[in-house]
Amino acid sequence: MDKSVFSKAKEVIQEADSVLITAGAGMGVDSGLPDFRGKEGFWKAYPYAKKLGLNFQDLAHPRWFIENPRLAWAFYGHRLNLYRNTQPHEGFYILKKIVESKNNDYFIFTSNVDGQFQKAGFDEKKIVEIHGSIHYLQCTLPCNEDIWSADNVQVNVDMENFQALDPLLTCKYCGRIARPNILMFNDFSWIPIRTESQEFRFNLWLEKVIDLNKNLVIIEIGAGKAIPTVRLTSEKIAKITNGVLIRINPRDYDVPKNINAISIPAGALEGLKSIFSFL
Repeated sequence: MDKSVFSKAKEVIQEADSVLITAGAGMGVDSGLPDFRGKEGFWKAYPYAKKLGLNFQDLAHPRWFIENPRLAWAFYGHRLNLYRNTQPHEGFYILKKIVESKNNDYFIFTSNVDGQFQKAGFDEKKIVEIHGSIHYLQCTLPCNEDIWSADNVQVNVDMENFQALDPLLTCKYCGRIARPNILMFNDFSWIPIRTESQEFRFNLWLEKVIDLNKNLVIIEIGAGKAIPTVRLTSEKIAKITNGVLIRINPRDYDVPKNINAISIPAGALEGLKSIFSFL
């Protein structure tokens, strides 16, 4: 890989006043989290889903919490346990050093529901989890708009039969099955209040960056094209702030021509370590 790309990225980061980190599923792969890219990637992580003929989009659907809550909680319970037991990789701490060098003038925008940025020590109040978080619960119906922490709950899963075991998690208000506060596919029951609060804080921060004419660098990591929310957000903000986008992605590394952007065709950890070696 052309080393001048990394020295250019280093220069942009050094000149920046503020940092926006945008991250998709590729951010977690170096921590050992499964890559759900395509049916085969998903089925490798969940072979029982292959037996049922269900891909990620099929299984990540709120209807299972009504039709087959044991199956729904087998999938989300396994992921909850996996994320709890996963340690953030070195790349998170490289980003931490970068934002600390900017007096912690940063924000994070992620489609990941795993809570890894919080676990790595980033400020909870400087993170937008645009699809919600697996570490919070809500009523499946929902009977009200309350969201509560999943920290003190445990989900036991029989992985051989892909079934959640008793006791299943229930709503603390009405006793119906509870579900994670995650935006699923065709989801009209998700309670967005927590994410909307995060977005409100993010927009205030962004307005300040724009009003003070701050030099913004956007470091985007592992954001694919299948669900392009993160990519589009990175590009939009680069355009409105005249900031520079550094896109780190092993496959979908192409960048638009109408914004200032640097393309780094690498995985999260490799890309961040290569930039950091120049910082």
